[in-house]
Amino acid sequence: MISPEVIIKLRAGDEQSFRELVDQYRDRVFNTAIGFLQNPENAEDVTQEVFIEIFRSVSGFRGDSSLSTWIYRITVQKSLEHIRTARRGKRSGILLSLFGKEDQLNIAADTPFYHPGIKLENKERAAILFKAISQLPVNQRTAFILHKVEGLAQLEIAGIMDTTVSSVESLIVRARRKLQGLLSDYYEKNER
Repeated sequence: MISPEVIIKLRAGDEQSFRELVDQYRDRVFNTAIGFLQNPENAEDVTQEVFIEIFRSVSGFRGDSSLSTWIYRITVQKSLEHIRTARRGKRSGILLSLFGKEDQLNIAADTPFYHPGIKLENKERAAILFKAISQLPVNQRTAFILHKVEGLAQLEIAGIMDTTVSSVESLIVRARRKLQGLLSDYYEKNER
């Protein structure tokens, strides 16, 4: 837990305090980003963007929420921005392929994602699960990842998403139902 004194030092631009903050939150930010992006390199990029944003805007941190909630909020925002930017790039990639420039495309969408925290024997199932998670609507995906992957309480997720606890509960239930539908064919074929 970062103390109020450290936050004051952060606002003053103290580099040592910023290093402490990075050391304490780096893994959480990376894990959250990789849950959304499903690519370690992109998650690293977003992690760096998050800490740059924190450094730039810590003076504006009012303390209306906890520091960790604020950091998660920035991480979710930067992860979703990265996804939107990648989708725009994918659309322009389609145009490149129409004009015979497909060698300029970076096709990684068909590559299965293996979360670094998953044990070897569960990698295939996890890849299928994360592919299904990526198909959820943004709010459901956010609530589900923060709750099931990051292990955050619904109250904290409500703070991060700037919504109510009952909305978070509803998003998680709907995400779970949608995932059950998306994964039912896989489990019927592979669990016999």
